[in-house]
Formats: sequence, C-alpha cells, structure tokens
Amino acid sequence: MDYTFLVKDFEALTTRELYDIMHLRQEVFIIEQDCAYLDADFKDLKSKHVYAYGDDKLLGYARLLYPGVSYKEASIGRVVTSPSVRRKGLGRPLMQKCIEVLEQELNTRACRISAQTYLVPFYSEYGFEICSKEYLEDGLPHFEMLRS
Repeated sequence: MDYTFLVKDFEALTTRELYDIMHLRQEVFIIEQDCAYLDADFKDLKSKHVYAYGDDKLLGYARLLYPGVSYKEASIGRVVTSPSVRRKGLGRPLMQKCIEVLEQELNTRACRISAQTYLVPFYSEYGFEICSKEYLEDGLPHFEMLRS
C-alpha cells in the first residue's frame, strides 16, 4: 500500500482535505460505530492534523490536540483508518507519525488519550498506560491512558 503522510494546522487544510477528513470520521465513528455525537467540536481549530493519502483517497487520520485543549497534556484523538485499508498495516505507521509530530513539533512526550477498551493493547505499544477506571464515552467502553 502506497501512501503519503501530511501534517497541517487547521488553517492550512484545503477544503477538499477537510471534507475528506470529516467524511471519514463520520463514516467510521458515527455510522459504523453507531455513535450520535457532535464531531465538529471546535477542537479541530486547535489541532495538528496527521493524515495519509494514497491513490488520491484519504486512508487514515488522527488529530493532535495541543496541551490545554482537552487535557493539560497534549492529546491524540479521532484516530481512524478507512474501512478499505483496515488490517493492511496503516495504523502503526499512523501512530508512529503522531508520536513523531508530538515530540518534534509539539516538543513534548506527555500525551493523554481516551482509548476504546479494545485498543488498549495497541496504544500500550507506544508507551501509553491506563490511568483511569473504565468508562463509557458515546456508549463505548474507554480508558484514559497517559504517555509520560
């Protein structure tokens, strides 16, 4: 699978990139996972957007929130891969790119996330550790995890 990573602040996103990002997030988080919530939460305005295109199609995405937006630490959220490329090896390079941007552009290692319970082993590979009791977010079980 060929893809190219891009990293942009909100203001640098093209209209098409933003549309593709919102479409993928809605396709997976709202339709596929059957969660009714307001995805356009204004946090995108205060985030770096990390995403991968291949064959002119958005294949994966995550947003990096600056410290103080969701938590006192930076945060990675809305991590998603297109159903068309799931289990084809994009998730790990996407997270690795997020960690690289976190450390090099946000100048921090500390990061707090809200992880779906089934993804705890995946995030643990990147140094995240559970730091809360399990809770429901949008009807799905989650843990807060911290990388320090």
